[in-house]
Amino acid sequence: LVHDLKCVNPAARVHVKLVSEVGVGTVAAGVAKLKADVILISGHDGGTGASPLNSLKHAGTPWELGLAEAQQTLLLNKLRDRVTVQVDGQLKTGRDVLIAALLGAEEFGFATAPLIVEGCVMMRVCHLDTCPVGIATQNPVLRERFTGRPEFVENFFLFLAEEVRGYLAELGFRSIDEAIGHTELLDVAGAIDHWKGHGLDLSRVLHLPELPEGAARRGVRAQDHGLDAALDNRLIELAGPALRERTPVRVEVEVRNEHRSVGAMLGGEVTRRFGGAGLPDDTIEFLLRGTAGQSFGAFLPRGVTLRLHGDANDYVGKGLSGGRVVVRPDTDAPFVGVDAAPGRRAEDQIIAGNTILYGATGGEVYLRGRVGERFAVRNSGAVAVVEGLGDHGCEYMTGGTVVVLGPTGRNFAAGMSGGTAFVHRLDRRLVNTELVDLSPLRDEERDRLHELIQRHFAETDSAVAEDLLKRWPQAVEEFTAVVPRDYRRVMEIMRAAEAAGRDVDDAVMSALSPAPVPPAPRAVAQEVARA
Repeated sequence: LVHDLKCVNPAARVHVKLVSEVGVGTVAAGVAKLKADVILISGHDGGTGASPLNSLKHAGTPWELGLAEAQQTLLLNKLRDRVTVQVDGQLKTGRDVLIAALLGAEEFGFATAPLIVEGCVMMRVCHLDTCPVGIATQNPVLRERFTGRPEFVENFFLFLAEEVRGYLAELGFRSIDEAIGHTELLDVAGAIDHWKGHGLDLSRVLHLPELPEGAARRGVRAQDHGLDAALDNRLIELAGPALRERTPVRVEVEVRNEHRSVGAMLGGEVTRRFGGAGLPDDTIEFLLRGTAGQSFGAFLPRGVTLRLHGDANDYVGKGLSGGRVVVRPDTDAPFVGVDAAPGRRAEDQIIAGNTILYGATGGEVYLRGRVGERFAVRNSGAVAVVEGLGDHGCEYMTGGTVVVLGPTGRNFAAGMSGGTAFVHRLDRRLVNTELVDLSPLRDEERDRLHELIQRHFAETDSAVAEDLLKRWPQAVEEFTAVVPRDYRRVMEIMRAAEAAGRDVDDAVMSALSPAPVPPAPRAVAQEVARA
C-alpha cells in the first residue's frame, strides 16, 4: 500500500499510524523498512467523539511510552535517519510538545484542543449528527450555531509556539530540531520522588542507545522508494503524445511480476495534467504480455486502458477511478483453445489473485478466468465481469455492478449496502442475506446484463460469455440478482420522483425519515406531569 500510494503521487508523504502499545517499536522498525515516510505514534488519550467508551478507556498506552520505545528501536536498527516520527494523543501545551521532542518526535498532532477553541463542548455525539454547537453535523439548523473563527485557532497555536520557544531557550536550544531525541535532558526526579510515584523506574523509558559519533536522532534523509526502476517510467514516456496533446496511443509492452503497481504512476500523471475527469476512454492503451505484480492498474483514471495477456497477482484495479483493466490468458496458453478438456479450460483457471477492485470508485474490469477471495470489497462504482471467485465476494460493496459467470465462495455479499451483483447459477447457501435480497432479473436488469456479457466477450474472447450469448433467452433465466434491500428501495423512490418531476433528494429524505413518535396516552401524560 505504501508503494502504491507513492507511485500514484511521488510528491506525497506516506504516513503510517501506529497505536502506542507494548511492542510498537518492532512494528515501527518494520514500517520504516517498508519505506513509509512518516510514522505516527498515537497515544491512548486521543480519539474522536464517536469512539466507543471501551475504546476510549482500554485501547493503547500513553504516547510517552510508545514514542520512547519507537525512538529507541529505530535508533538501534539504524533506521531513525530515514523517517519522520510524529506523535499525537491529547497534546495540549508547549510543555507537552517539548517533552515529545526530547523523546524523539519531530511533528506533533493536535485535535481536541483546537476543537475546543472552535467551540466544541465534548458532547461525544459526533456520529449522531446532533452536535449542539454545529461542528460535527450536516444539519443546517445546528450548523448555524457554530461560532468558531480561524483567528481563534491561529491565536492558540501562536501562544503554543511562544511557550515552546521559552522552554527551548531555557534548555539552550536554538531550534526544536536541536532538541529532538535528547532524553538525557528530561529531569524526572521531582516526579518519582513524590509519594505518588514512589518506586517508579523510568530508566528504560529514558534510555538512549549508544550511537556512533554524529549519528542522527531524527530524520535527515528521504526514503528510497525505488521509483526510478518502475515500469511506469517507460509507460509515461510512451504515452507522451497523449499526455501532451491528447493524441491516442496504443503500445505493446512486456511485464514481469517484479513490476508492482503498473499504471499507478501513469494514472497519477494523467490526473495531475487533466484533473479528475481524466481523458476520453481508451486514449492511452497498453497491451502487456506476461505476469503482472501486485496492484496492477491501481488507481487508474478514465482514459487509460491496460490489457494484460497473461495473469496477475493481488489487488488488480485497487482504487480504480474510471480506467479500464482487461486480464485474459495469453493466446498461446494450452487452456485457451477450443479443444481444452473440462477442468482445463480458461474459465477453470486462476487468472488473478485476491482483493481485486478493493475500494474502486469507477471504471471497468474484465477477467477471463477465476480470481481469489474478497473480490470487489468496498467497490463503490466500478463495473466488473469475472468467471468465478473465492470467499467474501462483494463484501461491504456500496455501488457499481458485478457479474459473476461462475461459482462463488462462501459469505458472498456480506455487509453489501449498495450496487448490484448478477450471479450465474448462484448457490444461495453461500450468500450472506443479512442485507441483500435474491431475486430474478427485471427487464432493465436483463438488458444491462446482456450488454456487460457482450462487452466481456468482445474484450476477452470468453468461451463462457460466447455460450451464454448464443442461448441468451434460456441463459438469462439462470442468473440471480443480488441487491441490497435498502438500496433497491431508494432506487425505486428516485425513479418514481424523476417520473413525477419531483426533487429526487427531497423525495428520498422524506421517504426515509423516521416516523414521528406518537403522543403518550392521556393517563400516562398526566402521571408524568404529576411526577
